[in-house]
Amino acid sequence: MRTLTDRLRHVLLFESLAILIFSFFGSWATPWTATTIGALGLTLSLIAMGWNFIFNWIFDAWERRYRASTKRGIGLRIVHAVLFEGALLICSIFILAWWLQTTLWQSLGLSIGASAFFVIYAFAFNWLYDIVFPPPQAA
Repeated sequence: MRTLTDRLRHVLLFESLAILIFSFFGSWATPWTATTIGALGLTLSLIAMGWNFIFNWIFDAWERRYRASTKRGIGLRIVHAVLFEGALLICSIFILAWWLQTTLWQSLGLSIGASAFFVIYAFAFNWLYDIVFPPPQAA
């Protein structure tokens, strides 16, 4: 089990690096500046962290009430990920439309692109994080 210090290091590295990469590639692939994309990335990052806390709290409460088993199989993990990312995607469409002054359709495309980036980024970051900071072995 990872320590609180390790979890803090993980989230700070994850979010900081994500905002830098997102800003660089976002300003390269869109007409907006790195500053605009970076501020947007920071805002979306803060929303995602807050949503992560709220969503997982609700999910755990639901699980305690409606599921007898505490084993989380692949099916439940897929449902968990789709619900979490789906809600975040819908929220981000409206934020992008307002922030960048785009249509909802344009924001949908941008949001899907950002989601695809974060799926790939999260996989690569967490894989490399486990190599650089190996998790403690179970006793």
